Amino acid sequence: MSAAPRGRDAEPSLRRPRAGKTAGEAAIADSAALAVGPVRSYVRGPGRAVLVLSLNQILSWGMLIYSPVLILPHLAADRGWSLAFCMAGFSLGMITSGLVAPRLGGLIDTRGGHLVMGPGALSAALGFAGLTLAFHPVLYFACWLLIGVAMSTTLYDAAFTTLGRIFGANARRQIIFVTFAGGFASTVAWPATHILLDNIGWRGTYLMFAAICACVIAPLNGFALPRIVAPSSLPHAHGGASAPEPPATPASGRLFVLIAAGFALHAFMLSGVTSNLLGMLERGGIDAATVVFIGALFGPAQVIARMFDFLLANRTHPLWIARGAVALMALAFAVLSLAGISVPAAAAFSIAFGAANGVITIARGALPLQIFGAVGYGRVLGRIARPASFVQASAPFVVALALQHLSARTVLALGMVCALASFTCFMAVRRPQPR
Repeated sequence: MSAAPRGRDAEPSLRRPRAGKTAGEAAIADSAALAVGPVRSYVRGPGRAVLVLSLNQILSWGMLIYSPVLILPHLAADRGWSLAFCMAGFSLGMITSGLVAPRLGGLIDTRGGHLVMGPGALSAALGFAGLTLAFHPVLYFACWLLIGVAMSTTLYDAAFTTLGRIFGANARRQIIFVTFAGGFASTVAWPATHILLDNIGWRGTYLMFAAICACVIAPLNGFALPRIVAPSSLPHAHGGASAPEPPATPASGRLFVLIAAGFALHAFMLSGVTSNLLGMLERGGIDAATVVFIGALFGPAQVIARMFDFLLANRTHPLWIARGAVALMALAFAVLSLAGISVPAAAAFSIAFGAANGVITIARGALPLQIFGAVGYGRVLGRIARPASFVQASAPFVVALALQHLSARTVLALGMVCALASFTCFMAVRRPQPR
């Protein structure tokens, strides 16, 4: 057997048990140290993964998800293409992300986030740079294929999987910290993108994004993410340590389908609301400046809700967080549908929906970890992400089409039904008893 690696990032599972402790007790102690290490670990130890991934989420969500709605109208006008055609490329990227997510999540499980998330950022850089040169539709869609791969390797699921590999079953608080940062992505991205578009145009903006991905995100992901593996994330023992206990239930069957369906329905609601809400409010008679203010309430509501979840992380099961979040979404749809479109009702909807989305994002990372365990966590997240990505890609078009043929109140009532369906899925989930 080869000697154990040395240094701060040596895998705890490869170390010899401390004197007076069994191998299992030593593994548990090492895992606890990963989760509650000293402050300096956020610079020199495993905790620096939180800092790296927090910056990653702000930049990646801002460039990959929030910026297209601002940039693609300029690209469409310049190329003489329809906006619907250009947005189809964005949808293709999200579908691609769902298709490759299980395999790439499995690679993070086995090889580490640094070997997947670093190249993923380079894929985004190539895609962004390519969009400035892609005059043919086939080349345009090829660029979005690259960006879709980047979505699956840089956004929340990849970050959650990396944290699960490093911190094991104790990763919930680290996941919450990273989602704190992700909650500010739209706050940073939309003003920054506006400034770039006004000063250097859409081509310069995409080239700037490519440079950030290649020179900032890729090096941080590739070289600064720790290589540590928590004992509970390993599929078998090393160095004589006993194997971790298997998960209470396999990630298949009725339980997995219910969880995946619940999160897919949430993804549909989120994508449909964020892409159509502001336009629907304007058509309802609210002036543009007030609509922008109402939309801006979404981000702070997410962050405040995540702060409460962080304070209660050791007292609440993520299954109850998911149930409460989608119930709050159903209530928000019901209030806006019954009260009609007005400034107070729309503001209340934005706050409630934002708060619910803030905590269900955490539940999407924490619930599979809690139920299925840390072993193979990335592949499980990827399998959950696949149907969610498909419906997320179709939601903007489906909701826009519904608004053309149905009243706003009817569409909001259908949103309430969708939220209740998600709530039913999570209520049908039964927490498995540990073996």
